[in-house]
Amino acid sequence: MTDPTLIILYVDQPEDSGRFYANLLGRAPVESSATFVLFKLDSGVKLGLWSRHTVEPAASAAGGGGELAILLDRHDAVDATYADWTQRGLKMLQQPADLDFGRTFVALDPDGHRLRVYAMSDA
Repeated sequence: MTDPTLIILYVDQPEDSGRFYANLLGRAPVESSATFVLFKLDSGVKLGLWSRHTVEPAASAAGGGGELAILLDRHDAVDATYADWTQRGLKMLQQPADLDFGRTFVALDPDGHRLRVYAMSDA
């Protein structure tokens, strides 16, 4: 099986969502139009933001049906990211918590997509 190389989130306003993610990721998109914005991440995976109003075939999924998960290397980095994102005004769905896999929190993007930040517990 081949590895997925592109994650697409269906958004209401791609240009607005593009500005949100450019700020959050600290990078400019590699492609941007009124209906689609594309980021290339350091891992090589791409993140696409596609207008839910123009995608074909039409998509019925809305934000919150999955998560974009961001792995950090330390538990204190999870807490620092939570503080940073809270200061930036992101809506928080879950405060930092220790779960069975490690430390985590969940924020929402402007379209209600869940952004999980986590650091694994030592095995």
